[in-house]
Amino acid sequence: MKTLTTTARTVCPYCAVGCHLDLVVENGRVRGLDYAVNSPVNAGRLCARGHAALEILTHPERLTRPRQRAAYGWTTVSWNEALDAAAENIQRILSSHGPQALAFLTTAKGTNEENYLIQKLARTLGTHNVDHCARLCHASTLTGLGPMLGMGAATNPLSDLARSHCLFFVGSNLAENHPVAFRWVQEAKDAGAKIVVADPRRTPTAWIADLYLPVRPGTDLALLAAMLHVIFRDGLQNSPFMAQRTSGVEALRASVSRTDPSWAAPITGVPARDIVRAAHLYAKAPRAALIYCMGVTQHALGTETVRACADLALVTGHIGTQGTGLYPVRGQDNVQGACDMGALSGFLPGYRPVTDPQARRFFEEAWGIPKGTLPAASGLTVTDIEQEAGKSIRGVIAVGENPLVTSPNTGRIREALQRLDFFMVMDLFLTETAELAHLVLPAAAWAEKSGSRTNTDRRVQWSPQVVPPPGQAHPDGQMVIELAHRLGLGRYFSYDGPEAVLEEIRRVVPTYAGITAQRLRAHHEGIPWPCLDDTHPGTPVLYENRFATEDGRARLYPLEFGALPEVPDANYPYCLTTGRGKLHYNSGAMTRRTTSLMARAPHLVVELHPEDAEREGFRPEEPVWVVSRRGTVKARVHVTQAIRPGIVFLPFHFPDANRLTQDVLDPWAKIPEYKSASCRLEKVTRE
Repeated sequence: MKTLTTTARTVCPYCAVGCHLDLVVENGRVRGLDYAVNSPVNAGRLCARGHAALEILTHPERLTRPRQRAAYGWTTVSWNEALDAAAENIQRILSSHGPQALAFLTTAKGTNEENYLIQKLARTLGTHNVDHCARLCHASTLTGLGPMLGMGAATNPLSDLARSHCLFFVGSNLAENHPVAFRWVQEAKDAGAKIVVADPRRTPTAWIADLYLPVRPGTDLALLAAMLHVIFRDGLQNSPFMAQRTSGVEALRASVSRTDPSWAAPITGVPARDIVRAAHLYAKAPRAALIYCMGVTQHALGTETVRACADLALVTGHIGTQGTGLYPVRGQDNVQGACDMGALSGFLPGYRPVTDPQARRFFEEAWGIPKGTLPAASGLTVTDIEQEAGKSIRGVIAVGENPLVTSPNTGRIREALQRLDFFMVMDLFLTETAELAHLVLPAAAWAEKSGSRTNTDRRVQWSPQVVPPPGQAHPDGQMVIELAHRLGLGRYFSYDGPEAVLEEIRRVVPTYAGITAQRLRAHHEGIPWPCLDDTHPGTPVLYENRFATEDGRARLYPLEFGALPEVPDANYPYCLTTGRGKLHYNSGAMTRRTTSLMARAPHLVVELHPEDAEREGFRPEEPVWVVSRRGTVKARVHVTQAIRPGIVFLPFHFPDANRLTQDVLDPWAKIPEYKSASCRLEKVTRE
């Protein structure tokens, strides 16, 4: 038989940089990948996860048929039986408890079109109980930046980092977590830029820093407040910019009047002189960028800390031009797109609040659903849904989510999900969460379906289907459409493919109005939103002339401080912080099944300082118990100078790591406090 070989450009399923993978396909099967050397995103570069991405497509543990739980275990069923069972259970809950007893967890691993369909199904059924993992990573970016700037998104393209004279990283380890994007930081460094890194760990990002600030977990807000104090005290603010483009400066100035570096030093652990130096480096640079990630957002004070980041950029005028800006670096590949599509309990597509009657009326008319279908109150967030599971929430449909690994205090989550009347999961694998479900539907992976994705700098790209899904696996969007038809909602879900869904998105989300599948296929580099019509080139830099607020001015926010919900004491003497590892991704559902990655990072490790290891009598690689008030996990000791004494670090990609974390929430974003908890370490005396 003649061999037919083709190459197809796709978007990598790992992280939010949006790297291109050129897949080599022979006779309908992926045989390898070529480096996309002409890609404007990654120029052929790939991280370790990107190199290993193909292992997922042919993994022997992929789900290939629907599974239904029976008295004796799992049984495989046909698609008709599975969808009938799903519709029957959803209808039963609707009849008995109403639409507010249902909840949908959608996915940042899905396409824009899939997220749009999932939230539309939830809302067409009459509930805003739809949310996704942005609630656990960057919800505080939305609640922080949105009211201040008008949008909760990155202001500049990642490539702009190379144009900066100063790059200030707060709680972001770009070098390990988004390594392909780090090349623009290295270019800036080579051109003479100053690098400032604030992080409890001396990460590889800090290795090239001109100034490293070893801030204690949970005290970033105090550090930023002290820097703002110095900027006002030393006259480093950009007064013309503030006068022309902001409001609220006096309230901000008053809120930081007493937060001088000598106040912040004992709180943060950062010497006062270094706080002063950081403020001067950032404020005096002709162009400065501030890059933050979950070290800022995953706190009970996450929204306040994001506001402080924005205050810094606005007070110094480092926003609205090339080489400046704010970079909330997303983790999963389509967190930004899922948020844009309304996969949030408080927002319809395009960030229109569900509490706005005009917005509800607009979508009811656009979707052709009866007036009054959309509730006037916000729905439940991910954390709300998990808390109410088995109580007011009787049924959950989870798409590509694995809360038994990713949510805080996971022992409580397990108990809650087991109380549900109906729990359905759509996923690639039988994850820890799927093992609790009543019904599991096999999903297609990134190269097995078409659709658009939006990376961390708002770049919308098209990723085509290259190969068919294994067995009877379906794209998430197809499953949602078929389920909608069985629920009697077919007239609202009449689509013949993702292109048709994107056409509807263009009509209801103004920032996507000029983005078509045809344009995206023709422009592999993608189009950054806002893109307002078919000829609009997109908008790489936001706020060049005005902010997206009603009067075009940004709002400076006064800073408010609060106590950490938990601090070390005699019983739990260490501060535990969590974060990403270099080789694993999110819940680990994909990377823990990737042989080449597991060979290098096969188990959970706990990082601690040599002084702490010596005092506890621990040896490198020795298994120990890490104990918090909420649970216990076993991890192997990794002794490192990269972390300061008294602090320990766990990557969150392995089951049970989040048994230890707190479910205390930020009051605005309802994001959990992942980055600071108290713990102790114990020797393992028996297995």
